[in-house]
Amino acid sequence: MKNLHIILGVTFYFLLSTFYSVAQIETPGKKQTKKIMLLNGIAHLGNGKVIENSAIAFEDGKITLVANAAAIKIDFNQFDTVINISKKHVYPGFISPNSTLGLTEIGAVQMTHDYAEYGVFKPHVRSIIAYNTESKITTTVRSNGVLMAQATPRNGIISGTSSIVQFDAWNWEDAVYKKDEGVHLNWVGMYNRWKGEKNKNYDKSIAKLNTFFADALAYSKDNNYPEQNMRFEAMRGVFNGEKTLYIHANFVKEITEAINFSKKHKVTKMVIVGGYDAWMITDMLKENKIAVILKRVHSLPSRQEEDVYLPYKMPKILHDAGVLFCLENSGDMEAMGTRNLPFYAGTAAAYGMNKEDALSLITLNTAKILGIDKTCGSLEIGKDATLFISTGDALDMMGNDVKAAFIQGRMIDVDNHQKKLYRKYSQKYEQK
Repeated sequence: MKNLHIILGVTFYFLLSTFYSVAQIETPGKKQTKKIMLLNGIAHLGNGKVIENSAIAFEDGKITLVANAAAIKIDFNQFDTVINISKKHVYPGFISPNSTLGLTEIGAVQMTHDYAEYGVFKPHVRSIIAYNTESKITTTVRSNGVLMAQATPRNGIISGTSSIVQFDAWNWEDAVYKKDEGVHLNWVGMYNRWKGEKNKNYDKSIAKLNTFFADALAYSKDNNYPEQNMRFEAMRGVFNGEKTLYIHANFVKEITEAINFSKKHKVTKMVIVGGYDAWMITDMLKENKIAVILKRVHSLPSRQEEDVYLPYKMPKILHDAGVLFCLENSGDMEAMGTRNLPFYAGTAAAYGMNKEDALSLITLNTAKILGIDKTCGSLEIGKDATLFISTGDALDMMGNDVKAAFIQGRMIDVDNHQKKLYRKYSQKYEQK
């Protein structure tokens, strides 16, 4: 086979134009067939380490080399393509947990919302079959380095089952990275915060939840039921370790009761989603080995008496306490706002965290919590070549400028319709 060897003196931008000239815009990338090396870039590994002058190679979608370029002898003839990315930054693809990306399109048009079904206890509702690979929002998110997400259902006490997807696929079957990996439970609020009074139906709702879990646990232990129960079948993995129970809870009493509830019903793995008050009970979280998917840090405090900067400081507090946690973006306009995920990590760094540790909050920590850290989340040998190249600091709004991205070794187009409109209308008032 004839080698395609790119001379190191060729500019990075010229090389990218070569790739894009043969690629259809915003269609899934072709399977990697060339041995590729990225040379001389500043590699942020996602595990807290940085290599200032790196050599990163990947083949067949897997990373085969991560090293200091100055410390090793490189035989360039082993590679089909060598890309000189001097002074540019390389990152593992960012991962967005608890996301409705691909499940919604236009916020004001309800018929484009495919993240919720009617009902209260619906673990059998699978978000993955509603995932839309044609979403225009996804391409805008990829442009900021977010290359994977956890497609998550909403509403009800038990919303349904989530799956993890990667953002380079023809259909949802191609997009699946880890299918039906967790069940989502929205913990019943003890108080109606709008009315400022206790939830009168709290005890009744919790009693129903206890009954449902007790029945589901009994069902999971007996394979001789006369007929199959779809809801209880979907719950089996919660008790045998195949699925994670994600409990959405924010305040101290809710989180505490949720932890005790999961222990009572012999839940194998539980994660708190939201966790606004998690910083108050770090010892309990560590003692029970509970991870947290932390509520959007670009938020206002929930209580009038709190420090206005408390949401920005929470990552530092949890990190110093030794709690495993990551960052998420659920809330108003969450799908389109997912492009801001790297800047949440940047805010965590601005308010006390080491920048590389902050990077882990949207890479390796997220992968650990979602149970996919053996294959993604950091730039390490043997893991998927899911990564991107930015001209500047990807955690800084002024520096994030993604020039190229790869998902499992496939080079993807980082253009999107917003960029196209910008290019179009930027010409409107140009002098002829």
